[in-house]
Amino acid sequence: LFKFICWQRRDEMESLQEERDAKIKAAADGGGGESYRSVVVELPLGDAAATFNLEKAVCSHGLFMMAPNHWDPLTKTLQRPLRLDSDDASVSSPFVRICHPFESPHSLQIRVFGTDSLSPQHQNSLLVQVRRMLRLSLSEEMNVREFQKICGEAKERGFGRVFRSPTLFEDMVKCILLCNCQWSRTLSMAMALCELQLELQCRSYGASVSEADNSINSRSSIAETLDFVPKTPAGKESKKKLGVHKSSTNLVSRFLETKVEVEADADVRIDCVEMSECLQGTGKLNTTFPSSTKEKDFYEQCNSCQTSSKIYKAEPCSLSDIQTAEGIELYPYNKIGNFPSPRELASLDEKFLAKRCNLGYRASRILKLAQSVVEGRIQLRQLEEACSEPNLNNYNKLAEQLKEIDGFGPITCANVLMCMGFYHVIPTDSETIRHLNQVHSRNSTIQTVQRHVEAIYGKYAPFQFLAYWYAT
Repeated sequence: LFKFICWQRRDEMESLQEERDAKIKAAADGGGGESYRSVVVELPLGDAAATFNLEKAVCSHGLFMMAPNHWDPLTKTLQRPLRLDSDDASVSSPFVRICHPFESPHSLQIRVFGTDSLSPQHQNSLLVQVRRMLRLSLSEEMNVREFQKICGEAKERGFGRVFRSPTLFEDMVKCILLCNCQWSRTLSMAMALCELQLELQCRSYGASVSEADNSINSRSSIAETLDFVPKTPAGKESKKKLGVHKSSTNLVSRFLETKVEVEADADVRIDCVEMSECLQGTGKLNTTFPSSTKEKDFYEQCNSCQTSSKIYKAEPCSLSDIQTAEGIELYPYNKIGNFPSPRELASLDEKFLAKRCNLGYRASRILKLAQSVVEGRIQLRQLEEACSEPNLNNYNKLAEQLKEIDGFGPITCANVLMCMGFYHVIPTDSETIRHLNQVHSRNSTIQTVQRHVEAIYGKYAPFQFLAYWYAT
């Protein structure tokens, strides 16, 4: 079996190499050269350099798996479109690749494709979005250091940041997508919204958004047949008993199998590398957030190459690796759009949005949210400014404001507020109960779960959520 896997992987790598060489030759001959123009923007890490690890910062929450985000475990880079002007949806969204080369430990490098120059305004817009995703503000760095003082396990393993989206609006919509459905459908809906954004951008070039109606039925029927059963990973249980940390190849297999099935469903090519040992694993990926899919599990999915076959490169990429990789087709360059902005969604028909993206009742809630933002009834900037000091008083005020938004129940509000930087509340649901029962041997019920959560994680205040997410 191992020999077969190696032969199969060799054939795949040879095919990829041939495709890469063909693309490089085409670019050199003048064909498609526009796609490979790029410019690099540097983001100094400052004091965060001492605690920052790109892989751990990205692979820390399920949001990193939702389109248009793409983590490449081979080169350890984050890829996605970002808007050059976060306040103007009409401005283009170039594809960017974020890396942390080992020869440049004190800064991140953001390669922006499709252009050879950026204005200072556009550079600043990109840096603001990257800082938000990776939580690189001074206040977030202080939180990381303080949490690591309280939780020794997190300090030993370098954890402390929870990945989020470049904008609060994207976080809010994705938190709506997380509720009351299986994880496979959540991924599919996020992908469909990004495909829709690309279609909306192409309208001026003669593309018709109505063409989406013809293909949605076949794609959604496949997505609905996928079955993922929430289950606490076996690897997590064994670590609790043995007191050791080791990567779970089963989790890697679940992660990669889920990506293949969902993204194949959307007809988007995946250039993510599968590890040889991962193919031997079985099982299914957790489906509910935030309870069941813990941060350690996600990091192990990304970090598994360090415990798999030596065939695969596990070290952080160098700058030369990134430059060489430009000849390879970027995932999912020119095949998927950015996450749609409030203005792009606000004028859409609710029935069309529900059908095109398989959103169901969520279409109405997302549409009302976008319209409220565009019309000024919801001030995203003011909401973010209000959480500059994440204390209990501000939390309660913001929670009351969010509850007034259609579709924002307790779990959605708690998830959004976590994205905004409030870590003292652990959202509780059936998955939390199952986790406490299996990991902490607590016979929790819906009536007692909150009390049990406080008893176990109260000592980590005000970082109870981080302790729940990173530790046991």
